Amino acid sequence: MSQICPLCKKPTVVEFRPFCSKRCADIDLARWFRGDYRIEGEEDGDEDKKDLPEEEAG
Repeated sequence: MSQICPLCKKPTVVEFRPFCSKRCADIDLARWFRGDYRIEGEEDGDEDKKDLPEEEAG
């Protein structure tokens, strides 16, 4: 059973699965880097500070 590329709807290629080509894979990666895709959840303003020791978290 052939799968389809989530971007252009062409059949996927094993080398680039789940995409059909390097181009579609790169487009998807660029969308992640730009922040176009987000995972829903609670927003935490202290997210950058949670891994710091107590005295540095301020």
